[in-house]
Amino acid sequence: MKLTATALLITSLLVLAGCDQAEKSAQQLMGKATETAKQAIDDTHKAAEQALSDATGGLISKKEQPAEDKEKTKSSSQEI
Repeated sequence: MKLTATALLITSLLVLAGCDQAEKSAQQLMGKATETAKQAIDDTHKAAEQALSDATGGLISKKEQPAEDKEKTKSSSQEI
């Protein structure tokens, strides 16, 4: 009876250890998938900006923040 209980306990521990390892692997895969998705979005955004620039002949460009907005941003970040 003790041998069966011990074997059951050891088996349970091995299964739990396997589950922890599977969870860690899944988290690593999700992290890699997230990074890949972010990179794809960034690449798509850059390509869209380039296509827009090419199509408009550079007439449309990124707008600079007015100096007043930049000062507000600086003072807000310093308050935090």
